[in-house]
Amino acid sequence: MQSLPLPPGNFGLPFIGETISFLTDGNFAKKRLAKYGPIFKTKLFGNATVMMVGAEANQFLFQNENKYVVSTWPKSTSTLLGAASLSVQTGSFHQKRRKLLFQAFQPRVLASYIPTIEQITIRYLEKWQSLGCLTWYPELRDYTFDIASTLFVGTEDGSQTILGKLFETWCGGLFTIPITLPWTNFGKALKAREGMLKEIEKIVLQRQTEQNPGNDALGILLQAKDEEGNSLSLAELKDQVLLLLFAGHETLTSAIASFCLLMAQHPEVVARLCAEQEQFDHSQPLSIEQLKQMVYLEQVLKEVLRFIPPVGGGFRKVIKECEFKGYLIPQGWTLQYQIAQTHKDSSIYTEQEVFDPERFAPGRTEDKQKNFGYIPFGGGLRECLGKEFAKLEMKIFAALLVRNYQWELLPEQDLTMMVVPTPHPRDGLKVNIGVR
Repeated sequence: MQSLPLPPGNFGLPFIGETISFLTDGNFAKKRLAKYGPIFKTKLFGNATVMMVGAEANQFLFQNENKYVVSTWPKSTSTLLGAASLSVQTGSFHQKRRKLLFQAFQPRVLASYIPTIEQITIRYLEKWQSLGCLTWYPELRDYTFDIASTLFVGTEDGSQTILGKLFETWCGGLFTIPITLPWTNFGKALKAREGMLKEIEKIVLQRQTEQNPGNDALGILLQAKDEEGNSLSLAELKDQVLLLLFAGHETLTSAIASFCLLMAQHPEVVARLCAEQEQFDHSQPLSIEQLKQMVYLEQVLKEVLRFIPPVGGGFRKVIKECEFKGYLIPQGWTLQYQIAQTHKDSSIYTEQEVFDPERFAPGRTEDKQKNFGYIPFGGGLRECLGKEFAKLEMKIFAALLVRNYQWELLPEQDLTMMVVPTPHPRDGLKVNIGVR
């Protein structure tokens, strides 16, 4: 295998390589894809990295988890998520812990979350309508954090607590160069993590003294036992709660903001969504049955996640040298699979640069053309655990928004996308919201 060539590409500067371009240029992968083809090398976060683009590359990685590759994160991310966090575990331990955490996302539990999500959504929509003109993205961050903190740890209005304030600082350091100095984003985020863990510990210890642990995610985790009959340690509970808050907030805010932006740009899609919503009795609370009947809304949300995926890609560490498409992938290197570029692959999607929910209609189903050609939630053993929760919250938000409200983008704003930590419009999505 040694005689095989390395992929083409450029390592960039000493030590940091091309990290700064990767973090600041929304077209980083697209430019190199055009120059080198679907597999190329670069240097990110201090590591030699191979980027692989396309459904076949995704399949190769997902099917060789624990054989050639294991999940990895940039050092800044893994440090801030914490050593006990599910996201940094690998192998059989990861599988066991994943089973435990999945209990918080089973269909029965998800159905029990609906009334809370609906109540918080209505409250926020009424607030935004009373404001009229607003910068929506920071508001959406508060909205998703309130839902996550209520459902996962039983803390209402979490965005207004010390936990919510620290959380914002913590998120700011997740994808950065990990320089531990008090004034760097990473240094500030480390300090915020300490503060958050203290707050989460108070919540956990309080809950452990109560007779009924509760049926939110924390309650489920407090009662959970692994196959050996052991409960989670306090350190592990804290890291898992932190992960749940992150997963239920960061990427979801991005997806919901993208929905709001794209709908403002496609009034013909909104008209069809409104027509679909007319079929339902708006005086009744939302139910799983009702949500399942919103077929066009489902297509629209799928297209939002294709068009602007909240996560651009995922990292893997090479544990055994391997070959892909005639290139050597050395042991110890990092691999990144590309979600955003897979979703723009013209061999899978017709007119891939056009926003078109019809591509997911029965009879077309472009996402089914190739295995792992549509992967907004990743795939394989490490597919996003909260996938169904995210889809549920997006659907409730979108349904209630289009039923009762209309919104338009304010002029003179920068709508180009910042990519870190997740895609969002540079000026924060300035809109005017009114009653429909």
